[in-house]
Amino acid sequence: MFEPVEEALARHHRLIIPDLRGSGKSRHLPPPFSAKQQAEDLAGLLDHLDIRSAGVLGYSHGGAIAQQFALDHPTRVNRLLLCCTYAHNMVTMRERTEARVVPLLIRLLGMRRLATHVVALGMRQIPPERAKGIIDMIADQESDLMIPTWKEAMAFDSRSRLNEINCPTLIIAGANDNAVPMHHPTMLHEGIKGSQLVVIEQADHAMIWTYPERFVHAIDAFLV
Repeated sequence: MFEPVEEALARHHRLIIPDLRGSGKSRHLPPPFSAKQQAEDLAGLLDHLDIRSAGVLGYSHGGAIAQQFALDHPTRVNRLLLCCTYAHNMVTMRERTEARVVPLLIRLLGMRRLATHVVALGMRQIPPERAKGIIDMIADQESDLMIPTWKEAMAFDSRSRLNEINCPTLIIAGANDNAVPMHHPTMLHEGIKGSQLVVIEQADHAMIWTYPERFVHAIDAFLV
């Protein structure tokens, strides 16, 4: 997923990019797939690598896990970067409806057809050759793992604890992100004291693929 920005970010930063429990090369790890368990996995990884603290970046649902990690292990996060993400993804009626419908669609359509639908609706700026790679990446996931993962993602709610996040925090949002609309980054910005909000104009939920230079510039400016 981070391939479009890996090389640029690696010029100035050491990158550690794990596959989260239940996906990619970590799909063999058993449930639960909750943000709390995922945060403990990250703590274990940093222990294994002998890293006391790090800048933690979370994109989309990864941002929920990054928040959970900052709440559960505050001394281990020296910078927090929340990109195209949310404190709670069931705020509006549309979002609550999607939360119920997506598991049904996974069962009915399968991962590939669902991935094609998601990319067509929510990532319209991606060129066709890139879109195929994203569809392949999503389709490679196992539906029986994606359903509980999705349900755990929808259960995440950090709204009442945002004021506990005290590390320097950057929030990056896409102005045209229909998957995570602007009320989500605004909520994060208002809830995390001292946070910075960068809005990338014209960008949607696929900004990491469509506006990688702006994405990297915002991160580098924050981490200097």
